[in-house]
Amino acid sequence: MSRLKEALRVSTEKVNAALDGYIPHSTDTDRRLFDAMRYSTLAGGKRLRPFLVLNSAALFDVPLDWSMSSAAAIEMVHTYSLVHDDLPAMDDDDLRRGQPTCHKKFDEATAILAGDSLLTLAFELIAAPDGHPEPAVRAEMTHRLATAAGGRGMAGGQMMDLAAEDSALDLDAVIRLQRGKTGALFRFSCEAGAILAQRGGAERDALTRYADHVGLAFQITDDLLDLEGTEADLGKAVGKDAAAGKATFVDLLGLEEARRRAGQLVDDAIAVLQPFGDKADLLRDVARYIVARKN
Repeated sequence: MSRLKEALRVSTEKVNAALDGYIPHSTDTDRRLFDAMRYSTLAGGKRLRPFLVLNSAALFDVPLDWSMSSAAAIEMVHTYSLVHDDLPAMDDDDLRRGQPTCHKKFDEATAILAGDSLLTLAFELIAAPDGHPEPAVRAEMTHRLATAAGGRGMAGGQMMDLAAEDSALDLDAVIRLQRGKTGALFRFSCEAGAILAQRGGAERDALTRYADHVGLAFQITDDLLDLEGTEADLGKAVGKDAAAGKATFVDLLGLEEARRRAGQLVDDAIAVLQPFGDKADLLRDVARYIVARKN
């Protein structure tokens, strides 16, 4: 995994530099808003979704200048979702990535506006001419990101998650929930490379299947970590789903079957990358990492 560790380090440094450049500084009356955006986005994190964008694009030799704006955009959407998920009206969390959540550091109104502004800035980056020279490609990227982030994707999955506190979900329903809440952004991240390269057919389908397997494996591992991990390791509160009465993959499958299912999903994800040969080795490595991680 040393190859992946180094690749993640290099990718994270590049993505962080891009995010630092894209999110404005201000000394005016809007300074608090931009400070909150920067605080939440630059606070750390695994940067897995940008890594998937950059490495799916690398399969097709897409220039880094084109893929980086999309990588930064998906991290902004992810961060916006965390800022809003942590609010008292949602998951009501005080800790994120080992530090106070945005609404605790600033206030609830600022956190809402920071999340709104990160989401909007993501679309500004995706749609900008320097993201890709072809308007049709920029339009498709904008459309795909909107689908991933909206009611038929991440936001819809979060709504199902909130409703799960008052109703018992079966395994199929939990899978649907997570394919929206977690999986939709993974799917965009992996499809991005094919869209930027203007490739479709079997290659794009393979990346979509890879994303679906990896996204579900990621969530099963999150459920396992929520049960077995610590607040110090995860940088956030643990056991909240159980306390809220939400069904998790561990509840529905049992501990050992959940681990087995996550491992099988990784195997399936690796298998669909066969057409890409050695160029997909880092995507194979990150699939293995997703179920081996401790936070």
